[in-house]
Amino acid sequence: MPGSDTTQTARTRLAALTLLVLTALAGCATDDSLRQTPAPRPEEVRALITDLLPAGTPDRQGWAADIYAAFAAMKIAPNPPNICAVLAITAQESSFRADPSVANLAKIAWAEIDRRAERAGVPALAVHLALQLPSPGGKSYSERIDKVRTERDLSLIFEDFIAMAPLGALLFARLNPVRTGGPMQVSIAFAEQHAKDRPYPYPVNGSIRHEVFTRRGGMYFGIAHLLDYPAAYDDPRYRFADFNAGRYASRNAGFQNAVSLASGIPLDLDGDLIRHDADASKPGSTELAVRALRDDLDMGRDAIRSALEQGDGAAFERTTLYKKVFDLADRLARKPVPRAVIPHIALKSPKITRKLTTQWFADRVESRYRPCLARARAASAANSK
Repeated sequence: MPGSDTTQTARTRLAALTLLVLTALAGCATDDSLRQTPAPRPEEVRALITDLLPAGTPDRQGWAADIYAAFAAMKIAPNPPNICAVLAITAQESSFRADPSVANLAKIAWAEIDRRAERAGVPALAVHLALQLPSPGGKSYSERIDKVRTERDLSLIFEDFIAMAPLGALLFARLNPVRTGGPMQVSIAFAEQHAKDRPYPYPVNGSIRHEVFTRRGGMYFGIAHLLDYPAAYDDPRYRFADFNAGRYASRNAGFQNAVSLASGIPLDLDGDLIRHDADASKPGSTELAVRALRDDLDMGRDAIRSALEQGDGAAFERTTLYKKVFDLADRLARKPVPRAVIPHIALKSPKITRKLTTQWFADRVESRYRPCLARARAASAANSK
């Protein structure tokens, strides 16, 4: 019968969507229970992702295949909340471009090169002179930087320069100004560490840095950063904020809020529980505020420090410090205080020219996430009638 194949495909997609919506929770993946949900067939999930991609996305099947592969490799439930979270972040960061162009990238690059040279103790003049060297294509590295449009191209210029320049690796290895990349703008340092912690499911083309700038690698590591960790959040905005500010930043900001309430000491709710600068061994404002509660907590300095050092992982919530601080704050507030708060962080990046915050980022992503989830549920409801 004419059109029967198309009709059957549509029915298959709607059936898969109904199954996924019925088994999903209302937010992003928050714990291991989501990973135990019976999974639909791969072709059903890929069809669902294809349907939920923004209109006009090129090579929809290719995007869907790479997204599904990341979910499958990390055993993350491919339900509508998780899928829509990934699509919302990608739309916000790159509008579904694997290697998006960046406005005024050459100007941004030169400013960042100078900043990195200063931090590394390398005279900026020496760096600029070195970049006048001719590259294999005939043009100088400086000329190539002046014409650069994407982060991948800029990163490759620096890799080429470091390999070719005399003492390049010794003097300039840390001067590559590209720290994020790919369709989800994931941190290259995060990707490199993640690949050490668990096997990367694709053949590595040169390096993990190179993989970040591909669609498959950029989506894999972006999805890992967004979803491949347990977080007991009751609002997907907290996970979106974590994507911007760092894993568990929202939980840690909630802890800082509880410490501030219990101690009466104002704190910047930035999600940083200990210092990460040159004076990392010295106590920061959060650690000092917790110390002010040591009698109420019945904990010494070493025990407090040891617990705070676990703030970048799930184990922090199981520490005695975490439990005692929230018990104290709950009693003082006479109600449970929030276990998560969107961090109060002003975004700073060579690519950012406006005053933006982590709150802004989380809200923008949510404004993309909610319509995606509504479309998924509407289609499921229509199919169930």
